[in-house]
Amino acid sequence: MKQNDILQDGHGRRFYYLRLSVTDVCNFRCDYCLPHGYQARHQQPDLSVAEASTVMRAFAQLGTRKVRLSGGEPSLRKDLPELIHSAKTTPGIKRVAVTSNGYKLPAVIDRWHHNGLDQLNISIDSLDRKEFAHITGHDCLPKILTGIDRALELGIATKVNAVLLNDGAHTRLHQFLAWLKTTPVTLRFIELMQTGDNRDYFASNHLRGTDIEQQLIETGWQLLPRPLDAGPAREYVHPDYAGRIGLITPYSKDFCNTCNRLRVSAQGKLHLCLFSDTGLDLRETIRTGDADALAEKVRALIGNKEVSHYLQQGNTGATQNLSIIGG
Repeated sequence: MKQNDILQDGHGRRFYYLRLSVTDVCNFRCDYCLPHGYQARHQQPDLSVAEASTVMRAFAQLGTRKVRLSGGEPSLRKDLPELIHSAKTTPGIKRVAVTSNGYKLPAVIDRWHHNGLDQLNISIDSLDRKEFAHITGHDCLPKILTGIDRALELGIATKVNAVLLNDGAHTRLHQFLAWLKTTPVTLRFIELMQTGDNRDYFASNHLRGTDIEQQLIETGWQLLPRPLDAGPAREYVHPDYAGRIGLITPYSKDFCNTCNRLRVSAQGKLHLCLFSDTGLDLRETIRTGDADALAEKVRALIGNKEVSHYLQQGNTGATQNLSIIGG
């Protein structure tokens, strides 16, 4: 594929990365996302394996190199291994990733690996067991850490996502740094983002990632180059640590300039941005199984992508919480 054939928007950004949500259902009750648990908001069924395959084939034609299966919680789908296999065997897709809360990880990671999983992202907002249980509603941190150890044994590139929360942030940072001394994962600190459901929580808990980043730079952490199909994190390394640290700072200046990813919801809607006002319905075309037609439809729609998410102006679009289309 020529460089000019790669999907490109009206602002010159090229898209190598698809985040495909396979369910919006989640079994955690994280304070910043689903504090009251999952509440169904629609009646449509999730994309089937065959429909998801059509989506991935279409995006591969448009230059997508990496597919991330997300949610909600993807492991709640019993056919997730088949979805991983479908992604792995799609011509043009070089890397397959899953984002999970890790609740089932020890029981499922070997099968995910067998079906072609290259990269795993697990959400852990605190390494303190009691605090983790308080945030998520589940006392399962030791089990999740056991699953991560197994993923590393299998050679799966593993990242841990931690949402930055203002209260206790520095204590959590020191705990994570101690863990990274000997654990070869990439820890990604993600700024808390305002959604339609968490405005008050955001106002009292938001912490800018640049504050943490400055501390890292002052203590010898070095910025790495960013691959074309990488996510939005700026990753740092330190010679004294086995692990790395990444920062995702959506409220920083020009954050959207390097956007290289698009999202499709579990109901088959294209979201040009995590905070779009609405999803663009692709389900009718997906159901035909015609990847060529779907690719042309996506190419036609990409011109509607805005230059920014406008989060800094308080815009949250149609995103009531991040489980809806997979943050």
